[in-house]
Amino acid sequence: MKAEDVIVILDCGSQYTQLIARRIREQHVFSEILPWDAPMEEIRSRNPKGIVISGSPKSVLSQGAPTISEELFDLGVPILGICYGMQLLSHLLGGKVAKVELAEYGRAKIEVLDINAAIFRGLPKEFYVWMSHGDTVVELPPGARVLAKSESGLIAAMAFTEKPIFGLQFHPEVAHTEHGIEILRNFLFEVCHCDQTWNLGDWVEEQVKQISQTVGDGKVISALSGGVDSTVAAVLTQRAVGNRLYCVFVNTGLLRLNEAENVLSVYRNELKLNVRYVDASEEFLKALKGVTDPEEKRKAVGRTFIEVFEREAEKVGDAKWLLQGTLYPDVIESGRQGKGASVIKTHHNVGGLPEEMKLKLIEPLKDLFKDEVRAIGSILGIPRSILRRHPFPGPGLSVRCLGEVTPEKLELLRRADAVFIEELDAAGYYEKVWQAFCVLLPIRSVGVTGDERTYGYTVALRAVESLDGMTADWAYLDRELLDKVARRICNEIPGINRVVLDVTSKPPATIEWE
Repeated sequence: MKAEDVIVILDCGSQYTQLIARRIREQHVFSEILPWDAPMEEIRSRNPKGIVISGSPKSVLSQGAPTISEELFDLGVPILGICYGMQLLSHLLGGKVAKVELAEYGRAKIEVLDINAAIFRGLPKEFYVWMSHGDTVVELPPGARVLAKSESGLIAAMAFTEKPIFGLQFHPEVAHTEHGIEILRNFLFEVCHCDQTWNLGDWVEEQVKQISQTVGDGKVISALSGGVDSTVAAVLTQRAVGNRLYCVFVNTGLLRLNEAENVLSVYRNELKLNVRYVDASEEFLKALKGVTDPEEKRKAVGRTFIEVFEREAEKVGDAKWLLQGTLYPDVIESGRQGKGASVIKTHHNVGGLPEEMKLKLIEPLKDLFKDEVRAIGSILGIPRSILRRHPFPGPGLSVRCLGEVTPEKLELLRRADAVFIEELDAAGYYEKVWQAFCVLLPIRSVGVTGDERTYGYTVALRAVESLDGMTADWAYLDRELLDKVARRICNEIPGINRVVLDVTSKPPATIEWE
């Protein structure tokens, strides 16, 4: 769908950039993230109603720090700089940024000095915000004025008198900031004068038309995994091309306990999809034999995945398109994020594709976040049993079985994971967390079962809370639940004698261990 109004977010590396995009979309305004060094012609092509410059872990005073083209100021559209974004605007427009002795991190109270300023319209004079900065604007650029100050006397917000350019030293997009949504709404509607044109119901209709036009009279082969993303993509595409969609469900040998049987039942009996089942587990395990590096695992699975689909496409006959459930975070994490940015990990449906592929890709969900995809799934009538499922990595259990992947280790991991999820669900936690799973560690330790010494594997429990998977906090689970899970795993699964809990957030860790 080509949204009428678009807000472009220039990503300078903040962990909250994806959250800014989601907050804007929640107001029914389409937002798109581009790297900070995106060419001006790329930015102009979006015809943005406004531009947001994100935060960054860097300092504007550092050599090679993210910056923006000053041509941006000639576009005549409103600009909002957040945290580093405010400092960068100040730095480029003639102000002064300096490192402060007393940095501001966490909750802080601000005082609004101009309650009539557009971005603070209708808000109280004082409220709490979330700060995260070591540098600060110590001298405003010519033509700018202070809109708010923090308790420590530092500039918390600024605006230009003659231009629609604003800066916030705090993060309005995070839940910790009071009235943060109102501030973003004021920017969108009072400053940028956006219309609320981003509607998922309309998106479905537009996307069905677009898929139909793109595919024409061709055949589509669908890469079903059993997860939310590929299922929504398939049902959406089925609406567009009908019986010219040929779904293939591949058992990679890297699935969870009883997953193949359960998923096939839903696909065939409830969604009435035309699904071909392919057991390629030996092929995948052969490709993974001796592989221990996480990136190589993902690429090995990706290559094998595509090979299997191309082979199945030939059986269908004249299939020209490969459907994948790639999401926006997949594209962002796997793609270019500006000079100096590193790829966090390769997703098999983004970074593992061969350069010369017989099938052309169709990725209808690539501009959407996970919660938007679930909402679309509900619109399409997809059963809750699919929509409530936690995210599952494309490379499956291969990236949760650290070290070399073997059938024996996969079986241990499957059984342990099934226990964890079963107890999580029974205790009412499954739908409270974003993602939960077990990781089999490549270490063995001494234990005692009865009067006998054991030497078994260690399993790590991982459960996180998140909004979109781009940042995450580890979930506080009930102590009795954890105790029950640990006892069941050690008692019921010979070969595992130790259970540990991962209490690391993202960042600094990723959600998956590999």
